[in-house]
Amino acid sequence: MLSLKMECLLFLFECVVCKRILPLLSCMKNETPLFLTAPYLMGIIGLCSFSFCVGSEKIQKVQTFSQIIVPPNFVCVVSLVNEYHFYNSIKSNQFFSIMTILLMMGFICGGQGGCEKSLQFRNSFLGKDNSFLERNNKLVKVYKTAAFKSPKKSLTVFAVQTKPVDNLGDTFSQKNSNQVKVTQVPDVHGHFGRYGGQFVPETLFFCLENLAKCFGETRNDPMFHKELDLLLKDFVGRPSPLYFAEHLSSRYARKDGSGPRIYLKREDLNHTGAHKINNSLAQCLLARKLGKTRVIAETGAGQHGVATATVCARFGLKCVVYMGAKDMKRQSLNVFRMRLLGAEVREVTAGTGTLTNALSEAIRDWVTYPEETHYIVGSVSGPHPYPLIVREFQSIIGKETKQQAKEKWGTSPDILIACVGGGSNAMGLFHDFVEDPNVRLIGVEAAGEGLGSQKHAATLTCGQLGVLHGAMSYVIQDEDGQIKEVHSISAGLDYPGVGPEHAYLKDTGRAEYFAVTDREAIQGFKLLSRMEGIIPALETAHAVAYLDKLCPTLSGSPNIVLCCSGRGDKDVHTVMDYLKENGDSDIHLDDL
Repeated sequence: MLSLKMECLLFLFECVVCKRILPLLSCMKNETPLFLTAPYLMGIIGLCSFSFCVGSEKIQKVQTFSQIIVPPNFVCVVSLVNEYHFYNSIKSNQFFSIMTILLMMGFICGGQGGCEKSLQFRNSFLGKDNSFLERNNKLVKVYKTAAFKSPKKSLTVFAVQTKPVDNLGDTFSQKNSNQVKVTQVPDVHGHFGRYGGQFVPETLFFCLENLAKCFGETRNDPMFHKELDLLLKDFVGRPSPLYFAEHLSSRYARKDGSGPRIYLKREDLNHTGAHKINNSLAQCLLARKLGKTRVIAETGAGQHGVATATVCARFGLKCVVYMGAKDMKRQSLNVFRMRLLGAEVREVTAGTGTLTNALSEAIRDWVTYPEETHYIVGSVSGPHPYPLIVREFQSIIGKETKQQAKEKWGTSPDILIACVGGGSNAMGLFHDFVEDPNVRLIGVEAAGEGLGSQKHAATLTCGQLGVLHGAMSYVIQDEDGQIKEVHSISAGLDYPGVGPEHAYLKDTGRAEYFAVTDREAIQGFKLLSRMEGIIPALETAHAVAYLDKLCPTLSGSPNIVLCCSGRGDKDVHTVMDYLKENGDSDIHLDDL
């Protein structure tokens, strides 16, 4: 054991004396000061794990220490440590393997020889009969080919390629979901488990830091909340009703009189016609507090763009909205509304001309003009602190639902259902119920032309671990990590990523996610229109369509709350064109 200690010490000395950690420090210079010494400290962690933790009795101490020290941008390290910490099921020899990878990360800038030496330590100490050996080898291979110039990028590639917890995560999220405590507060770096974080250009770190600080101050500022609450009441028209869909419920009634009771949370009745204004309004107040004079936003279906243009008009702020060319064509009404409200709508022709490209262009704008610009992200996606901010401002949906449910039938709902693209309306509805195990949470994604067609946007159903628009989450990508083209008849769900908290809820088993095709969504669109006189947004129609699959599986008379995230005026032409293209032989207007 003494020789092993000496080897580790010599290895550490070699890296420090040769100053090969400098490239790593350079790429991490915007992190918390503690992490500037992370390579050295991680080497100590590796040394401790190999030298002093032969028995399992000290695993917890080292694991806790490593969780504190490991820098968040080392995505593969975070994933692997979380694999132990989160599922609490990995054997001690596998934990030692994790610590070996920590040692590799600490000395990643020690050159090819350093990585190979670390791998030799791991093999000689643990032997080759270990499930993590292949990952160690893959890390060395990635490092040899690309890492020295860009260590952080190579680690991201490694994490995506090896998919560290895909198999293990799926297994334990199903078996042990009731044993896992789901925390709703991300850590200081914005991680929900292994998801989230900040993967952005250096130019934006200062903006994000200021935004997080401002948001933290306003959370406990009674004057901020007093102004926001008054605007939500008088300007937005909150609270939105919780409406009993009597005729829709009768569709699923049984002969004995039992059956689900379906309620609609009517976010479509908000000013501007969707839930988006909850977030846009509050973020405009933040922008004003930050002293920003210019606001930018991305939009797919146009609802977030309209909401942002509306509140900018209210507060006298300059507004620029980025929208894909394809979305501008199918949502021309909302484009006119934004321009009528004084916003500049910039057409994005790059890529597929959809929400993905609009968001990318908005980020480029923000990087160019960070001083005067506040970027209002429309969903619970993007770099920290945006997933937290948007969730908090949209959580009014769930807070009202909880109160209204108690008034109507005395307890919380049994089931919550919402559509999921980026996931803001779903997260807003779910948030206040996540810690209540008696409430079932269901998100519905866009299956497009079918999950097997490659023309879908079912990120949580078919996606893989990756980084998109500043955060780690599930992403629809190819084997090289390149974002794939996605499809949905709904512009608001036509996105290849998803909010990191949704990814976290999926892995823990706390929420369930399913997918609905374009054809089924059209049926849901017609169903709610004809049975309740409510024309829903195509996004909402996906959740409505899933009722046909869910309700026959239920017993008793559960209370279901479905978030009607927006109204469907914007989608009437899209649905009309779809019906014309497919003809009566495909979808019968009278066949519900």
